[in-house]
Order: sequence, then structure tokens, then C-alpha cells
Amino acid sequence: MTKNSPKSFGRQIAAPVIITIILCLMVLGQIVGTFFLMPELEFPLWGTFLGIGVPLVFIGLMAYVLVERIKDVKSGEEDDLDNY
Repeated sequence: MTKNSPKSFGRQIAAPVIITIILCLMVLGQIVGTFFLMPELEFPLWGTFLGIGVPLVFIGLMAYVLVERIKDVKSGEEDDLDNY
């Protein structure tokens, strides 16, 4: 397959980037809303670590998947169904 032009690369990667940004903002909003805007909720230490750690891991996984998608688009792969 041939490499994509910069214009088509931008079109193909726009949706995954936008969706990743929106999801990251939602998860960060959940963290802020739960732990910083509601101080009357006295979470135990393990609850605080879970409440912040799990969403941060989720954000890291979303970033990893986005990077993999960018690599796929740069390599010319439209989808990876050809591998199966």
C-alpha cells in the first residue's frame, strides 16, 4: 500500500484524536468533581488511590491506543482486519 497524503492523514486521524480528547476531559472532570469539588466526602486513603489511579490508567490506555492508531494510519493500514 502507498503512504497517505498529509491531507488524508489529517482526515483519518481527526476523529480518534477528538474522541480521545473528549474522553480524557470527561475522566479528568470526574476526578476533579469527585475529589476536589466535594470535600465533604471523606474517602479512605485506598478509595482515593483507586478513585484517582484507575481513571489515570484509563487515560494512559487511551493515549496508547491513539498512538497505535496513528501508527496504523501512517503505515497505510486502513484497518487491521486484513491480519485475520
